[in-house]
Amino acid sequence: MSSSTNYAAVFIDFENIYYYIQNTIGDRVDAGDCMMEMVRSLRQWVWEERSESVILQHAYADFEKLSHQVLGSLYLLGVETHNVLGTEHKNAADMRLCIDVMEAMYTRPEIRTFVFLAGDRDYIPVVQHLRKHARTVLVVAFQKNVSGDLLINVGEEHFLDAKSLMPQSQQVMFNFPRQQKPVARATAAVASRPATPPKPPAPEDFSKPREIDDENSLQALDILMRRFGHYPEVYVANFLRELRAETPLLADFERKASISDLEDRGAIRVEKRPGEPHDYSVILINWNHPDVQRQNPG
Repeated sequence: MSSSTNYAAVFIDFENIYYYIQNTIGDRVDAGDCMMEMVRSLRQWVWEERSESVILQHAYADFEKLSHQVLGSLYLLGVETHNVLGTEHKNAADMRLCIDVMEAMYTRPEIRTFVFLAGDRDYIPVVQHLRKHARTVLVVAFQKNVSGDLLINVGEEHFLDAKSLMPQSQQVMFNFPRQQKPVARATAAVASRPATPPKPPAPEDFSKPREIDDENSLQALDILMRRFGHYPEVYVANFLRELRAETPLLADFERKASISDLEDRGAIRVEKRPGEPHDYSVILINWNHPDVQRQNPG
């Protein structure tokens, strides 16, 4: 008896999307974390909106250039990674992705829907080929980073803005992209001043305080205050390490979702800082938030 389950495959131009996020809002969030949330949310969206089970997930990038945490996070999400070494020609990853799409189409007839987390016009030929063979094609990309020609080929009804897969706190950042570096004249003026420590964020830099009602988020806040409440700022990596130790029954995306929820509700603010060899993120606590005040050990 044949199964009534419908199946889908997801192909991710990881490097392209990753660097778009980094170049647009990367001074405030970790692009890798954003990508993981999008991949997880996309699989859930495909199931909830289309009743299709994602059985193939492939991601393409020169992963040697990215944070070492990216590969581990993708593995936990069930994504098969393909390391495409960087060359002068960007389309190396595009070509590998297209080859794998064609292979899946001919060898996996049960897959009727192909989802591209990508927006380049280079994918038009393979998209057209899929449609000729009666496959459904969906394109997921950022509205300002998707080829108009690609949209014409798939149709607006088969396009999903990738921003909708992100937490609300990250979505609003795209309304205020990162500022360009100051011109040399202004830089020189600043450099002549004595160095001063960074100012703590003003209250308006936090989201509007709202009650925290999610159990996982409350537990995360409790751990944050107990373990790090006496520090002016907290490394996100250190906080996640504590969360993993104290919440072994949660998945990693649930821990990160708790951090996003705390930021959405104004209890914390996550800032990205430049560093070597990789940038890093820190948590700043809103001491005026009612839930923070209730859990403040001091």
